Amino acid sequence: MLVNTGLDNLLESPPDWIKGKRLGLLLNPASVDRGLTGAQVVIDRRFPGQLTALFSPQHGFHAAKQDNMIESDHMKDPDLGVPIYSLYSETRIPTEEMFDGIDVLLIDIQDAGTRVYTFMYSMSYCMEVAKKTNKTICIMDRPNPIGGEVVEGNILRGNCTSFVGRYPIPMRHGLTMAELARLFNKEFGIGCDLQVIPMTGWKRSMYYEETTLSWIPPSPNLPIVDSAVVYPGQVILEGTNVSEGRGTTRPFEVFGAPYIDPKEVMEVLRPRGVPGAILRPMAFEPLFNKWAGELCRGFQIHVTDRRTFQPYLTSLRLISALIKLYPDDFKWKQPPYEYEYERLPMDLILGDKEIREALENGASPFELEEAWQDELDAFIKTASKYHLY
Repeated sequence: MLVNTGLDNLLESPPDWIKGKRLGLLLNPASVDRGLTGAQVVIDRRFPGQLTALFSPQHGFHAAKQDNMIESDHMKDPDLGVPIYSLYSETRIPTEEMFDGIDVLLIDIQDAGTRVYTFMYSMSYCMEVAKKTNKTICIMDRPNPIGGEVVEGNILRGNCTSFVGRYPIPMRHGLTMAELARLFNKEFGIGCDLQVIPMTGWKRSMYYEETTLSWIPPSPNLPIVDSAVVYPGQVILEGTNVSEGRGTTRPFEVFGAPYIDPKEVMEVLRPRGVPGAILRPMAFEPLFNKWAGELCRGFQIHVTDRRTFQPYLTSLRLISALIKLYPDDFKWKQPPYEYEYERLPMDLILGDKEIREALENGASPFELEEAWQDELDAFIKTASKYHLY
């Protein structure tokens, strides 16, 4: 089905209030029109002389920075001659001075549908600064690549807030960027002047391939849609000494460590199986990141039925099996992680240190899922008020 993004709809039918306004634009290489031309180019063409500043999120303006806590520099766009402010540099929060030359900040960012993906928090910081400086935020919406029907995971606890989790939302949130902005603005008290250019043609049941839009990696380790499908679960491996596949050609789908025996892991998982997926045993040597140059044994996750596959629960089950099988080898990653220097990365990623402690103590992930269901249902009810589709 033909889906038009908010960017395409802005270009086709711009609102009256944008006339004569000085425009900023938060974007990265995934911010393109249907013809795959960069948002900054087509907006400059449509609104000549109005685009006065660009902003980039984590991984940089060119989305070239591979890992966490790898900062990108401020630059000047060589074609437009306007500044590019990095929001993953000496600060993750835009300064008020960065907003001096704009009246409206347009935001055109492709999200991954997962709580720990930092682009939504860059958006939220921009919304807060816009409120302070009396500027307008305009979200040009894009699809949630893993759909808007399924919501999964525990709600973030207040003692686990960080740049990978600012607000009490679940790991797989089921919202688009514009819906998240509406939720943040009302439920969490930002209160900025928020405008939205919605998509047309998008349905909540859609995975990205169903939109007819071309997938452009929003960050280096989400090269294909399959990466995004497993990401709400496999991202938690970042909080361990297990390779999440960085340094391979299939990050997050591939995972393992030198101490893992795939047969032993499958024996633990066998009683319930892995609904919606096949774990294919394999070995690999990462070129960089954890276990670089060492032979790791593990699996590639082949998702066979996206409607029944539960990425977060599946990865919690994998971690539970590794804790049980390899108590002397399996380790939690130590700080720092995303500019947090004391708290365990796993607690920040899971959003609740009690879940990490429960896993250590042998709790069943199925029991954990049952325990957080009431809070998840409450979130779903609240979030539905901000649905646009």
